[in-house]
Amino acid sequence: MASMRDIKRRRESIQSTSQITKAMKLVSTVKLQHAKGRAEETKPYFDKMYETVSGMLSRSGNVDHPLLSEREKTGNKKKGVILISSNRGLAGGYNSNIVKLVTQGDFPVEDTIVFPVGRKGMESVQRLGYTCQGDYSEVMNNPLFGDAVSIGKTVVSALESGEIDEVYLAYTVFKNTVTHIPTLIKLLPFTQEDIQNMEESAKPKESEGEDGAKKAEALMNYEPEESETLGYIIPMYMNSLIFGALVEAVASENGARMQAMDSATSNAEEMIDKLGLLYNRARQSAITQELTEIVAGASAIE
Repeated sequence: MASMRDIKRRRESIQSTSQITKAMKLVSTVKLQHAKGRAEETKPYFDKMYETVSGMLSRSGNVDHPLLSEREKTGNKKKGVILISSNRGLAGGYNSNIVKLVTQGDFPVEDTIVFPVGRKGMESVQRLGYTCQGDYSEVMNNPLFGDAVSIGKTVVSALESGEIDEVYLAYTVFKNTVTHIPTLIKLLPFTQEDIQNMEESAKPKESEGEDGAKKAEALMNYEPEESETLGYIIPMYMNSLIFGALVEAVASENGARMQAMDSATSNAEEMIDKLGLLYNRARQSAITQELTEIVAGASAIE
């Protein structure tokens, strides 16, 4: 059995750690309330943006635009991944779960370029040999739409120059305080299968007119020309989804850290109780031994 001094030192150390985890939990709770409100306020806009662009493309027929058309390539396609993680740890499996979407997915090291948003994710993929372009770690402190525009410009530029052929977004969806879902979505370009899926979900349907007769919705017409219009809309669509992902990721990070610190505090309290029991047993054993020695000494004198 460990000595009383060792048990006491360990208990005091765990008590100090427990105070830190309690403070971190409180800080994360306050930050979560702010981030949660922001995520809930902005989510309808970005959902509507995706719905609108999907509806446009599904009603546009054969769209010919460099940002939307899938490139024909003989070799492996270069993939770009916008990886949104956190700058700090102590958030449970938050960062490792988002990194696994890339490392355990169809993203070969030699054919993937990562655009990291968050220091933890960047360090993880760099250790595994992935190429990282840029460092947007400071964005996670307070994401703004201008930050999403900056990231979007860099990625679109890489796509237009042929440096990458496909763009993906890896982030954590904030569902509620205790549920955060690592998600990987494809931003650009849209394959023919993607367009067909959009057509199925937003296909022109027959609807009833005022006289009860059926009428069909017309295909999309562009003014000005299709290429010019899409050249403005597609970057806006991409920037909007990136910003929405940033906002949800911040809320998810604080939710995950709050849960992790709550679990750490509970575990520390359990350990303190166990160490208290061990300390009392060691103390009782020491007292018993002293009494035994006193009695034995008294008997020897007699």
